[in-house]
Parts: sequence; C-alpha cells; structure tokens
Amino acid sequence: MTAPPFNDVRGRGFSRRSTLEAAWSWIDGRVAPPSARPFPLADCAGLVLAEAVVAAGDWPPSDRAAADGYAVAAAETLGAGSYNPVPLMGAVAVVAGDPLPPGCDSVIPYESVQAAGPFVEAVDAVAPGSGVERRGAWMADGSPLLPAGRRLRPADLGLLAAAGHRVLPVLPASRVRILLAGGPKAGAPEQLGDMLAALVRRDGGDVEAVVPLPADMDALADAFTRPGADLILSAGRTGSGPDDVAPPALAKAGSLDLHGIAMRPGGSAGLGRAAGVPVLLLPGEPMAALAAYELLAGRAVRRAAGLPSGLPHATVRAVTARKLVSEIGCVDLHRVRLDDGGRVEPVGSPGWPGLAAAARADGFVLIGADSEGVPDGAQVTMYDFTMYRFA
Repeated sequence: MTAPPFNDVRGRGFSRRSTLEAAWSWIDGRVAPPSARPFPLADCAGLVLAEAVVAAGDWPPSDRAAADGYAVAAAETLGAGSYNPVPLMGAVAVVAGDPLPPGCDSVIPYESVQAAGPFVEAVDAVAPGSGVERRGAWMADGSPLLPAGRRLRPADLGLLAAAGHRVLPVLPASRVRILLAGGPKAGAPEQLGDMLAALVRRDGGDVEAVVPLPADMDALADAFTRPGADLILSAGRTGSGPDDVAPPALAKAGSLDLHGIAMRPGGSAGLGRAAGVPVLLLPGEPMAALAAYELLAGRAVRRAAGLPSGLPHATVRAVTARKLVSEIGCVDLHRVRLDDGGRVEPVGSPGWPGLAAAARADGFVLIGADSEGVPDGAQVTMYDFTMYRFA
C-alpha cells in the first residue's frame, strides 16, 4: 500500500482532520496480537490465554477434610449431645486438606468433641458429608476452567496449578516503546513518561523503554526505526509549531498515514509506520496526551495484547446535572464527576489543559462529532477512571 503524501502542517495548521472512526479503522487494520507461545505458569499473570483450558484431573483428587477436627463415620455420632457424649473409637485427627481415612464419611470439629482419657467423645451429632470436600467438587477431569481470551488474574494461576497445569499457551505481551519528543516546554516538569507507562501496563503491554529525545528530526527518525519494539508511542511535538518535528520525522522514517484527528483534546495526534512497526503520535500537552492515549493508542496496545479493543473502563449510566457543551465536527472528551446525588457534572471543558481536572474527575463522557452537546437532565454514559473491565 502506498503511503499518502506528507502534509506538513507546521506554520499552516490543519486544513482537515480525520474522523476518530478512520483512526480506529487504521489501528484495527494494522495492529494484531503476536502468535501464542507456551509460558511457565508463574510468568502468566496479566497475559491472555490463547486457548481454552480444561482440568487435568479431579479436584480435590479424593474426598478430603474441609476443616480441622476428627474424621469419623457419621453413624457413630448418632444421639450425641452435651448430656449424652458418645465415644468415637475410630476417630482420626485431621487438618483441612487431609485425605479422608477409609471408613470415614465426615469430619467433626474440635468444638463438638471432648477428651475422655486417650479417646474423644462426640457432644454433637454430624451428618454424612459434614466437613468434607468431595472428590471433584470443584472441578472434574476434563471440565472447562477458563476460556480463550481471558486475561489471567493471580487467583487464576492458583486454580490452574490445582488443576495440574504448569505451562500455558498465552499471547506474549507486546513490547511498547515510549518516546518523549522534545520534553516539556518552559522548564515544566516531565509528566508523560510515568503516566504513559502505567497506561500501557494497564492495557496489557510491556514497556520496552521510555526514551527522552530532543526535538530533533533525525534523532526521532532513528528512534522510530530502531528494532526491538512491536508498537511505538511518541509523545510531544505533534502540532503546527516550527519545532513540531514528530510528524515529519515519522514521514521520513516510514509513513505518516493520518495526522490530525477530529477529537478534543488530542486533535494533533497522528498514526503511521516505521520499519513495519505501527507508530502513534500523541500530543505533548498532558491532558491531550491522556485523551489521545485513551481513545487511540490504548486501542492499539490492547489489540497487540489480544484484549478487546474497545475502551476498558467500567461504565456508569447517569443523568447530567449541567449541560455538557460540545463542538460539531469533533468528538469531545469531557472530564466529569458524580455529585452527591449521583448526577454527572463537568470539571473541565475539553479544551482545558492540564491533569488537575482529570485528577478531580470520576471519569469522562464522550460526545459525538454530530452533537452540539448534552442538555442538563439527559442520560449519559460515564467511563470510570478508576474501574476497568479486564485489569
């Protein structure tokens, strides 16, 4: 496929912007998960299962004690009570997890027995099966455990270990290189590296490196083509100023396929390729970088990890407390909070820079490009900043 000609916006601005849907289509057509590989169970947390997993045996493998106490035949405890203790001649002391001895069908807890010389007596009757986990109660040999596509949690690893699995077919994490192009302006502290690295890890990626670079076209072009990454995110120097060298650097290194997306904030984002690797250009303004990551780069990272490509946030349906103003022709990301009545109210307009409003927000609302906004009292979907569907 021939790359589109490079349109240098420096000093001229954006004459047009691509739709967010066009950017998503570009990502979906060029980013795919790697092939499955066998990984040791201990290294699989956070990775995605490539195949469904079934139990490799019954669990528990035999009837076993579910509590500490004495294994007994329940029939021996019939009629037992505090005024009628019953001797337990065949009682065997057990702890939770011990296989049930032959001839025993229940476990009587310590609280229900009393010492009688070298023996014990029941002061309460138990029913057959009381205090016992039956063989195969949690899983039977060959029963399904976890489906393909599941992002493995720590508890999953314990379950799979119990089921006899030591190696799993998983999708290895994609290696994501983060470039910080030009650094912050006017002596401001660097804000993007740690934030973007955390977002990449949230979405299943492995941060290959975080590399600060000068606003230099050749240095950026070299970083775009250096081997070792499956995906590259470059933050900063994407706009129309004279030092916004990231877009021409990408065009020099490979291709700049889209530059300028109809979204606020983050409208100077871009997409292209270098040495066969997808590259996403994010603005350097921190809130714009966050929005461009959430709506663009995060989709690429999730696809590369084998996770669903849609937004990972848990959602809340709520009613607006005030109007959310928007701009036709542009998808707006509104930072919002839930008030004491559970209604949504804005904490900053889409054009308001900085991360302070994002830190005060509970989430964000997306307003489509064909809308002038959402009136007060309307139902909206809030994407929760703190809860994720596959974290």
